[in-house]
Amino acid sequence: MSTARRDAGSEAPLCGAVEGGGTKFVCLVGRGPEDTLAETRIATTTPEATLGQAVDFFKSQAARLGPLAAVGIGSFGPVDVRAGSPSFGHITSTPKPGWADVDVAGPIRRALGVPVAFDTDVNAAALGEWRWGAAQGLDTFIYLTIGTGIGGGGLAGGQLLHGLVHPEMGHLRIPHDAAVDPFPGACPFHGDCLEGLASGPALRARWGQPAETLPEGHAAWALEARYLALALVNLVCTLSPERVVMGGGVMERRHLFPLLHRELTALLNAYLRAPEILERIEGYVVPPALGARAGVLGALALAQRSLEGRSSV
Repeated sequence: MSTARRDAGSEAPLCGAVEGGGTKFVCLVGRGPEDTLAETRIATTTPEATLGQAVDFFKSQAARLGPLAAVGIGSFGPVDVRAGSPSFGHITSTPKPGWADVDVAGPIRRALGVPVAFDTDVNAAALGEWRWGAAQGLDTFIYLTIGTGIGGGGLAGGQLLHGLVHPEMGHLRIPHDAAVDPFPGACPFHGDCLEGLASGPALRARWGQPAETLPEGHAAWALEARYLALALVNLVCTLSPERVVMGGGVMERRHLFPLLHRELTALLNAYLRAPEILERIEGYVVPPALGARAGVLGALALAQRSLEGRSSV
């Protein structure tokens, strides 16, 4: 567990945040990026153990720092974010063993007795980048995470993207030339969707080693950039985002960004005559300014947004 000194004079309410991932849950108490008072990481084991440890953390910090006004949760999914649904706040059809149909928001809300805002981990990260990071001042943008899975979220007209359920940008069906890349794909639901071809586990399965150990000149990266650019063409043409923020473990290999910029520019072929794409592509597809903290800080922003009467869940 780590703590940080609170900035003097902060008037924002004290809130809790949970970034719920398939490997770990990150829990935080604070008011913003420069005003975090406590943070811990909990291994994602069973729902009972993991959520129990999260509740214990918030209870102990509330006793030490004062009551929490709200908690925001950004969770791996798929999840039910439909307010009023009987399964609101639940993880639904996840392939992670033991976590399908698990209520994540309910146990935390009942144990702490505070409002709980709930959304996908990528929508939370998008909100964090909009409030404090690389998407400040924008009206419409998307956030993609490329890591253990691939997910996407974002804002349109200042509102988090929701619809029938929530965006599932990681499961776009993109062109897959089996003669060039015979790898069948790693997605348990769709095989060779975007996540099945370009996620961290897909890279490991195709090349026999994790992405972080592949050298910059390896053939993996040109293929990765191609698949990501094919997905971005669809997203850019469909949603017309003002910026694309790309995070996650795979995108920490920064040499991937120039390859992606070139592939995306070539695929769009000057069809969209926006200077952001034609002249400043390196400022159009960018890494997250909040880095690996985008998710948990975004969950904090979810909590604050709910208190502002602007809850999107």
